[in-house]
Amino acid sequence: MAYLVNEYPKVSHAFIRREILAVEAAGVEVLRFAARGWDAVLVDADDQAERRRTTYLLQEGLGPLLAATARAALTRPRAFARALAAAWRLARRADRPLPYHLVYLAQGCALHAALQRAGVRHVHAHFGTNSAEVALLCAALGGVRYSFTVHGPEEFDKPEALHLAQKVQRAAFVAAISQFGRSQIWRGMAPAGWAKVNVVHCALGPESFVPAEQIQAQANHKLVCVGRLCPQKAQVLLIDAVAALRGRGIPAELVLAGDGEMRADVEARIAALGVGPWVQITGWVDAQRVRQELLGARALALPSFAEGLPVVLMEAMALGRPVVTSAIAGIPELVQDGVHGWLVPAGDLTALTDALAACLSASPETLTRMGVAGQARVAQRHAVATSAARLVAAFEKAGAW
Repeated sequence: MAYLVNEYPKVSHAFIRREILAVEAAGVEVLRFAARGWDAVLVDADDQAERRRTTYLLQEGLGPLLAATARAALTRPRAFARALAAAWRLARRADRPLPYHLVYLAQGCALHAALQRAGVRHVHAHFGTNSAEVALLCAALGGVRYSFTVHGPEEFDKPEALHLAQKVQRAAFVAAISQFGRSQIWRGMAPAGWAKVNVVHCALGPESFVPAEQIQAQANHKLVCVGRLCPQKAQVLLIDAVAALRGRGIPAELVLAGDGEMRADVEARIAALGVGPWVQITGWVDAQRVRQELLGARALALPSFAEGLPVVLMEAMALGRPVVTSAIAGIPELVQDGVHGWLVPAGDLTALTDALAACLSASPETLTRMGVAGQARVAQRHAVATSAARLVAAFEKAGAW
């Protein structure tokens, strides 16, 4: 079978790499396809190996895409007409104009040709955005079925613009990464079709865990937030909380591990509140640096406004670190307040500040107990072999091979 991702490999998509490798370990040969990612700077050797295995639909430019589109139109005129009509419908009231959707159609034609040559009958896409549309248009050409994994929050923020319901309707099945995610997909479906949507968690491999007997709380005052600097991750609110903590006389240090479109806003907030000596922005970092930052911190702080179910929460808990995070989306399915850390209402600065203060004043015994419990929770719910087995069962049921 085949996997399709918009950009692959990527540091933030390590969970997809783990999933693909686990599916292959279960005995399924997987071809990798992506629109982009052939020219990104990669530090991780596993990502570099994945890039060598991946076929890129946009790498050779527009010429091969036009050739594949012309061949599909000539050899499968009726199916191509159906695919073109589908692209037209998906462009209506979308957040991107028609030319983008015609490019997605061209990618679908190129993908279809590659799958036909390889004898592949099923493609699984990650994210319900343009990769799911390419898979849908590829399947419309005939002889191929598709499925996809919905992550959120983008799919939940604008389901109509993404035509999520149409993508779900045409898919062989859909995977949601949390019960909350499945509920949001169900909102756009008739109950008769609910069984099509399966919960398949993003997962970690054994290498993501430290031995339980080695879990020990950090006695410092360092908090780390891992993620793209963007509105949904709410780093600005976290900076406000650090300023409030310092105002209470509580020592607090913060590392923002990541970069993104809001870096200038974040830096301006740091300067305006005068917390520069206690807040560090690392810029983009690789997986090993993320691991080091988590192991060196007292806790992970992630006060997001919108989420699916962040993998970084699983990574922190696998390393025995408590978390302070928002009680939104799929997060409460993983994190139990007072057991694995602290859950706070999204956007509530007072509650966030109080939770961080509780974390910074908690005893080493409390933090260690939370760390051990969190690791056990992740091991139980997010083991990669378990998630891969659920996917393989769904692929078999869908007739993927």
